[in-house]
Amino acid sequence: MNPRDLFPPEEENLSLVVGEDMNGERLDVFLAWKLDRTRSQIQALIRGGKVKIEEGKKAKPSLVVRSGMGISVSIEPRPLQELVPEPVDFGVVYGDEDILVIDKPSGLIVHPSPGHWRGTLVNGLLHKFPEIAGSGASGRPGIVHRLDASTSGLMVVSRNNRSHDILTRAFQERQVRKEYLALVWGEPREFQGRIDLPIGRNPRNRYRMAISSSGKRAVTEYTLLWSRKEFSFVRCVLLTGRTHQIRVHMKHIGCPLVGDQLYAPRKRTPFGLDRVFLHSWILGFDHPRSGEPMLFRSFIHPELRRFLGEVFSRGRGRQ
Repeated sequence: MNPRDLFPPEEENLSLVVGEDMNGERLDVFLAWKLDRTRSQIQALIRGGKVKIEEGKKAKPSLVVRSGMGISVSIEPRPLQELVPEPVDFGVVYGDEDILVIDKPSGLIVHPSPGHWRGTLVNGLLHKFPEIAGSGASGRPGIVHRLDASTSGLMVVSRNNRSHDILTRAFQERQVRKEYLALVWGEPREFQGRIDLPIGRNPRNRYRMAISSSGKRAVTEYTLLWSRKEFSFVRCVLLTGRTHQIRVHMKHIGCPLVGDQLYAPRKRTPFGLDRVFLHSWILGFDHPRSGEPMLFRSFIHPELRRFLGEVFSRGRGRQ
């Protein structure tokens, strides 16, 4: 394929409005987050006269944007990318003609994105199960939900459009059982708790989420299983599915996840940068064809078990 075929020349004219969560931000930062481009790319657009401020103000990278401000941008569409089937390591817990249940290792990104076009779970799925190419969205075939790259454990993947539609609806309507095991710093005040706080994009760091009144409702229930010294082992049940939900909610109650360098950068990590102590260990849903209830469990992965053993051997805490 000619590389030029991947870069359509026509420009798109986009109209954007600054929301409350980005009030007071720089123009280049706002557009970089909104358009998922680098700040240098955005600054080039501004210098090229491709960005207009509806209030008549001159567009410059350092311009402070305000809530309600209208901004128009002329920009080339993001390059189309071919999804390349390639060998990728992941476990298959269950499979039939409609679905696959995957045990994802940590460090594996679920689907291609800017900077990560190869080596994702989707690339591996296309290599082992090429029929998923026709299931769901073209850029992320088969994917109905995802786990962070730094999280391990169970995921369900659709193998056809019918299954994709039914499973997507089940996740949207909260008909899926999702339970995680996490090791956190500190100790929750209560043995059991329910965190019902909205989560939205952190306006100061586009890679982080935060508790935000303008965010979407997020509900996490947790149970303290045991504690040792400075660590606590907890079970988390997700009643919603927001990005980084457990990581943000547990940090909010003073118990950030072990290994989480994004939300607890001052805490030492026993793992590499691509590992947080968070494991999707139970996944339950109705089969999209038969309606039969299905329940899957995944053992904690070896690197987590080893560290858990070290922690458990230390002095006692609450049990």
